[in-house]
Amino acid sequence: MKLTIPFVFLLFVNINIFAQSIESSTETFSNSEPITNSEIAIIPEPVSVMKQAGHFVLPANIVIQANKSPELKQTVAFLQERLSTPTGYYTSIISTPSATATFKLILNDKQDATLGTEGYHITVGLKQVIIRANKPAGLFYGVQTVVQLLPKEIESKEEVKGIRWTMPCVEITDYPRLGWRGLMFDVARHFFTKQEVKQYIDAMVRYKYNVLHLHLADDEGWRIEIKGLPKLTEVGAWNVKRVGSFGDFIPPTADEPRNYGGFYTQEDIKELVAYAKERFVDIMPEIDVPGHSLAAIASYPELSCTPEAVNYKVRSGEKIMDWSRGAPPLGLVDNTLCPANEKVYVFLDTVFTQVAKLFPFPYIHVGGDEVARNFWEKNDQIKELMKREGLKTIPEVQGYFEKRVEQIIVSKGKKFMAWDEVLEGGVSKTAAVMSWRNMQHGTEAAKAGHEVVMSPTQYAYIDYMQADAITEPKVYASLRLSKAYEFDPIPEGVNPVYIKGGQANLWTEQVYNIRQAEYMTWPRGFAIAESVWSPKEKKNWTNFFARTEQHFKRLDVAETKYAPSVYDPIFSVKRSADRQLSISLSTEVEGLDMYYSFDNSFPDRFYPKYTAPLVPPVDATVLKVITYRGKTPVGRMMNMPIEELNKRAGKK
Repeated sequence: MKLTIPFVFLLFVNINIFAQSIESSTETFSNSEPITNSEIAIIPEPVSVMKQAGHFVLPANIVIQANKSPELKQTVAFLQERLSTPTGYYTSIISTPSATATFKLILNDKQDATLGTEGYHITVGLKQVIIRANKPAGLFYGVQTVVQLLPKEIESKEEVKGIRWTMPCVEITDYPRLGWRGLMFDVARHFFTKQEVKQYIDAMVRYKYNVLHLHLADDEGWRIEIKGLPKLTEVGAWNVKRVGSFGDFIPPTADEPRNYGGFYTQEDIKELVAYAKERFVDIMPEIDVPGHSLAAIASYPELSCTPEAVNYKVRSGEKIMDWSRGAPPLGLVDNTLCPANEKVYVFLDTVFTQVAKLFPFPYIHVGGDEVARNFWEKNDQIKELMKREGLKTIPEVQGYFEKRVEQIIVSKGKKFMAWDEVLEGGVSKTAAVMSWRNMQHGTEAAKAGHEVVMSPTQYAYIDYMQADAITEPKVYASLRLSKAYEFDPIPEGVNPVYIKGGQANLWTEQVYNIRQAEYMTWPRGFAIAESVWSPKEKKNWTNFFARTEQHFKRLDVAETKYAPSVYDPIFSVKRSADRQLSISLSTEVEGLDMYYSFDNSFPDRFYPKYTAPLVPPVDATVLKVITYRGKTPVGRMMNMPIEELNKRAGKK
């Protein structure tokens, strides 16, 4: 029987009324289960999100109301660009109050104590979006959230046709858990251009990071111009390019060109600092001493205790450390500044005088990690220093060095920060500590009254492999997304007043370009962002990953690279009583199916599905596995050699 037109119309009206009645209820999202409505997928998770009735529809003529404060200039420019480029709509800016403005960015006349300096409140109504904050930083972060409420195509660099540009009506109140929300970017191992650093800043602020820790000097390169010390950049900024497994490269020959690298002029640094500041990011410089200093020593050999330093070259990735006996390592060359040499302190005074002027941030990071002290142990200058200063151990020699460096830093009006090894030789109570080896060192430092930033390897080292080692550049260890999401920068039993915040660290020994830097940072950068911004009680892995998948789509539109490793199968192997290899497969994400082959062909969902541990056929050479969600492949095709699995299982 055909439906008559009046009946169809009445049916449509009734369904529409029913839908509106459902939508009219206010919904507060629970953190106990994933948000199935992909319209609201904000990272990091806000303090409070309350969905209201209806949707805001972006008009073709958009008016942004904001005062002309210089601190708001970049916030307004970003919002205008995002609202106009992908949509093709006309966007204008006014500074006088208007009842009909599409977007209102309002600084509170009366401070809202709940929001602090970086919090914000958003009201998305049917006709208007209002963002309120106490300070410009809050409006900036509110704008980042508003953009995440729009369809994923809002991330496009060009106009996208056929999109209904809407936002769900919501009330959002949000503010950060911690003040220090950092990413460390190592530009010493591989040089990244000024434009690439800006690109990294643009990406990090989308997820409300506010500290960029720039690692500016290491064995592989000195990256900042220091006036009066020209060899630091003439010699120290350049090495021989090698690709492959860092740390095991063939040592360069004398005639190979040293033309790989680069540095930032002081004008470059000023430009980067200003660019970051416009986006409410502080840049903390790190000059890593006394270890990790081969680039400085190759430039000025007199800074070393070791006469052979006159022959040293900037490292290109060849082996210079022996870690076979654990930490501290044995140096195969002496890559340390000499604590007994007064020229070193004159050198550092020159360096830190200029660094302090270039970077307004209160802290200067001076490294202090992984110092190979074996050359010090047999050096007459060091022995004389120990006798003169009453130092009984080699760690105390480093402690002497650190205390003198802190005096230099403090004399420039700055605060001293270093990696947690500096606690071993003793530092003053005013020294701030960045805890990297584990949470325990940061806990002990906080209990001793030090300011602490947590960046432990177990959760926050985003240079680590994020999937099986067969898919990734070889690094020391692995860190999967779910593990990174477990990061809690405030440990139990510690007075939180001493925990300034947390950060993720991207070392770049195996990161040669900005695309790989993006791949290593995202999505683990989402996990750390949520760990330092969102309320602890709102963290929920299932909820987080549902939002992460929506952001994968956004990154696709934005053409930002990210790692899909979370979809890859996890291989576990053991030997049965009869020494047969038994292969177990699992996934980091629930609800995935795994299909496999041993016959060298590429499996799809019509192949055998993994349900129980596998025993490879006697002559099989490779296990291929792919993950699906329903009928859709989501993981990469994994090609696992049986030989590799046998190695992992051992001979027993």
